[in-house]
Amino acid sequence: MSADFIIGLAGDAVYTVLKASAPMLVLALVVGLIISVFQATTQIQEQTLAFVPKIVAVFLAIIVFGPWILNTIVDFTFNLLNNLHQYIG
Repeated sequence: MSADFIIGLAGDAVYTVLKASAPMLVLALVVGLIISVFQATTQIQEQTLAFVPKIVAVFLAIIVFGPWILNTIVDFTFNLLNNLHQYIG
């Protein structure tokens, strides 16, 4: 195994993690922004108000995007295990 292989593998792993977590992060960001604007306009400064909608949004994102996330992770693992034999030995 060369250093280039390890660096490329680490880069692919980070990219896969970012790609798999993006739907939940974007949805939580949008919901948090909407709740923050609502709190600013109504002057409600309750800090716990934003947690429940974010948790619900992330849960719904997992339900909706779950199969795509699973396919992304399985494809990465499949490609890793299929190409690993070329670099060992």
